[in-house]
Amino acid sequence: MSKALSFRKSSSRAAKFAAVAALSLALAATVSPAAQAASLGASGAKGLKHNVLTVSNGTRYVQIDGKSVDFRTVVRDLAWSPDGNKAVFIDGSSNLVVSDADGGNRVTVAKNPGGQNWNHPTWKSTPAVPEAGVPATNSIVFVARKSGVSRLKTVPASAVQGQPVDLSVSGSDGALVPQTGNIWPNAGNRTGTTVFANADNGTVYIRDEVLRSQTDELAKGSQPALSPDGEDVVFVRSVKGHDHLFVKSQGDKAAPKDLTPNATTDYTQPTFSPDGRTIAARTPKGIVTLPVSGAAKPVVVTSRVGLPAYRG
Repeated sequence: MSKALSFRKSSSRAAKFAAVAALSLALAATVSPAAQAASLGASGAKGLKHNVLTVSNGTRYVQIDGKSVDFRTVVRDLAWSPDGNKAVFIDGSSNLVVSDADGGNRVTVAKNPGGQNWNHPTWKSTPAVPEAGVPATNSIVFVARKSGVSRLKTVPASAVQGQPVDLSVSGSDGALVPQTGNIWPNAGNRTGTTVFANADNGTVYIRDEVLRSQTDELAKGSQPALSPDGEDVVFVRSVKGHDHLFVKSQGDKAAPKDLTPNATTDYTQPTFSPDGRTIAARTPKGIVTLPVSGAAKPVVVTSRVGLPAYRG
């Protein structure tokens, strides 16, 4: 990569972060406490907390901060909107659904046409950054698998039985990025960035909205998740018979750091806490958490086995 291109990337990303931070502060300053309380909606009134760990396991019951919440429909691969007020998941008919935090007010954002397996939705919602030419986004990215071929799809989060379209994954500097086999997208951050893995070549990729949707190879691994600030990626890599958790900073040329070097079990499906300091992951005995720094060993926080996520 040329020094000029590297500088443009750094400058663009810095400008984007600054703009996002400024907009967030401006919004916070203009929203009254009463309006903030009202934005919690019915699910807030029912006592479901924000900034807490949730676990979905393919049943109708979702564990939220240790409480079992009946969504009254099958919930697979649950993820949350950035404000934590809405859940997105795949229901028992393989449709893409958005609901309140307690499963109420369900809307079918996209109806599965049949013959496809839909999985792992992620909410992509970012403010506009005019100086970087980035429009506001509020969409869902997910995986559609048909005839053994997986593709990333996207649809507006506000759609009602909308029509998903392919998500473009063009490589930077003319690099070739596979269009099929892409799985496990994660866009739960504030920077307009999406990270995903490719099942065919075992590589994690990162797609930066600021750079005209350019996509770069990050590292070998699977099941990636991006930190809230868009800087760090945690992912899974097999080491000596076990799945380990690795973390790598975007743009860092150093080797990824193994957070579980002495693993005697499999750590999978990692996710970041809203403050970016903690990682939760799945094990055969339940969900564990550990610091992003790797300064402490994983600790089991619930025996419920399923997909961990954080309600922001």
